[in-house]
Amino acid sequence: MRILVVEDERKVARFIERGLKEERFAVDVARDGEEGLFLALSNDYDLIVLDVLMPKKDGFQVLRELRAGKCRTRILMLTARDSVNDRVQGLEGGADDYLIKPFAFAEFLARVRVLLRRGTTEDSPVSLSAFDLMLDLKTRKVTRAGKPVALSAKEFGVLEYLLRHPDEVVTRTQLAEHVWDENFDSFSNVIDVTV
Repeated sequence: MRILVVEDERKVARFIERGLKEERFAVDVARDGEEGLFLALSNDYDLIVLDVLMPKKDGFQVLRELRAGKCRTRILMLTARDSVNDRVQGLEGGADDYLIKPFAFAEFLARVRVLLRRGTTEDSPVSLSAFDLMLDLKTRKVTRAGKPVALSAKEFGVLEYLLRHPDEVVTRTQLAEHVWDENFDSFSNVIDVTV
């Protein structure tokens, strides 16, 4: 799953990026609203984490432009702006959730997972499977015939994407867009090696 974090505070952005990568997500980071809007409209993300107070374009403006452009990607507003009016503005403007800084990373991660589950199907699966292969979405662990399978973050991402698209032909481009971040070299054979 690929997540865009739009956050101008470098320390917060690195903290979120590191935490999400440890949970096996592909993460892109934008440092201002203009860059965030460009990346969101140029790439296929599963979730956008959007700060409000940013240079060039604030998060509310980015949110309005994304929704006006028919972007249906789930959006989690993450901001220090904590008034009721701010929360209402964010949620009524099209955000799927609103979390106030400072935050506990465990709660942030739980909200990310809920939004990602919400974005896939009506019945949010707890696990994905094919034959005797089981992928637990909550614990992010994989078993085959009941035995644990150790996977790298990218291997896990590829497997999750394939299991979410059964009976479909999945292209290299789709894998690149959902499992790798924006720094991915599309001319390398890393996808072939991982598969």
